[in-house]
Amino acid sequence: MTNTFTPQFSILMVDDEPAWLRSLSITLEGRGGLTNLLQLSDSREVLPLLARQDVGLILLDLTMPYCGGEEILQQVKQHYPTVEVIILSGMNQLETAVRCMRLGAYDYFIKTDETGRLLEGVRHAVQMVELQRQALEPLTGGRNHELDHPEVFSAIVTRDAQMLHLFAYLEAIAASRHPLLILGESGVGKELFARALHDLTHATGPLVSVNVAGLDDSMFADTLFGHRKGAFTGAGQDRSGMIEQAAGGTLFLDEIGDLSIPSQVKLLRLLQEGDYYPLGADQPSLLQARIVCATHCDLEAAVNNGTFRKDLYYRLRAHQVKIPPLRERRSDIPLLLEHFLKQSAHDLGKPLPTPPQQLSSLLGSYHFPGNVRELEMMVQDALSRHRGGILSLASFQDRIGEKQVASLAAVQNPFLGLDILPTLSQATEMLIDAALERSGGNQSLAARLLGISQPALSKRLKGRRLEEKGL
Repeated sequence: MTNTFTPQFSILMVDDEPAWLRSLSITLEGRGGLTNLLQLSDSREVLPLLARQDVGLILLDLTMPYCGGEEILQQVKQHYPTVEVIILSGMNQLETAVRCMRLGAYDYFIKTDETGRLLEGVRHAVQMVELQRQALEPLTGGRNHELDHPEVFSAIVTRDAQMLHLFAYLEAIAASRHPLLILGESGVGKELFARALHDLTHATGPLVSVNVAGLDDSMFADTLFGHRKGAFTGAGQDRSGMIEQAAGGTLFLDEIGDLSIPSQVKLLRLLQEGDYYPLGADQPSLLQARIVCATHCDLEAAVNNGTFRKDLYYRLRAHQVKIPPLRERRSDIPLLLEHFLKQSAHDLGKPLPTPPQQLSSLLGSYHFPGNVRELEMMVQDALSRHRGGILSLASFQDRIGEKQVASLAAVQNPFLGLDILPTLSQATEMLIDAALERSGGNQSLAARLLGISQPALSKRLKGRRLEEKGL
């Protein structure tokens, strides 16, 4: 007999087909044992309902009149980021599934999939929401949106609203003992976030950082757990592991997505049991450090392809932050530029140079695959060549030009997925518009992005204006 599972929040099902809603409801209540279910057949009513009901999970149809599933997903994640959304679709569309996951969907199921898989996904999502609420409930009551400890984040140069929201979230979970999972591309500053959380906890112990990429299972165990004298050949004395060294503080495990499966099992046991055995020890030692993990990998995809354990993934994401890449917070580029110019000038013992007027526009047009770290390296390289006066634009232009060519070679042809191809003339106009937008209207920079001369671009724009006037 199925046990009844009643979450403290409502589960909302949204589909324009009432018959499917009834069938799904029967499945969730019957085989799933889930209660506290709500139904909506008009997608326009989702946000108004969220404003008056405590909904923790939405099962959302993808294709509906008025407002489609993707649009609703974006609105929900914008206004109610803690509400999890599972997308249900009648078609198996890989590109759509990937797009939905990037928009923040918790999972994606085909309606014809095995019912057991859907029920398992719903139960996991419900448990995840409950874990997050359990951790945050005693911490967020009566909070305002002002940071209590802005000084903790002084090393992270930003004014971006997304980043400030993440700062507030770190303050909210600082007192929790659950692990934190930090997601983000290489170079976005994941270790700075780990440091900020460590400082927020007012820990008595240190922040100990370990890059676990490349560690085999034996090295991982010895690095984290340490060993006792005689545990293996060459172990001439006791050696404390990183967990012991981080006692009373924070253990930061970077590149967690690269761990082998045996090492993942060891980490999972550590998180579940709260103790560990140094190699060669008969008695366990207690975990006395907060665990923070980080990765640039897509762990959801790693779980699906079997390279990352699902149970460890769900254990880690009790608290998680995803740091946006620099290209999604371009307003930070001038701040970071100024910061790195001052820092590099100080480190190199040179006077602070005057940046050229075009530099901010040039950097703003670049996609920064290496993120903040790449910008820092660019500035350091430019300052090392600087001999006085206005900072040269050439070193930045050379680096950006090389990177853009390499990136373009790795990108799939954007026209391959189109049902109708634009004409050459239309494609040219689209490229020109995109280059002008990225360069902030600066024709010299736009021409460089397009690989043509500035006079050639000016001639094309003049021809466009004459054509628009009918001349």
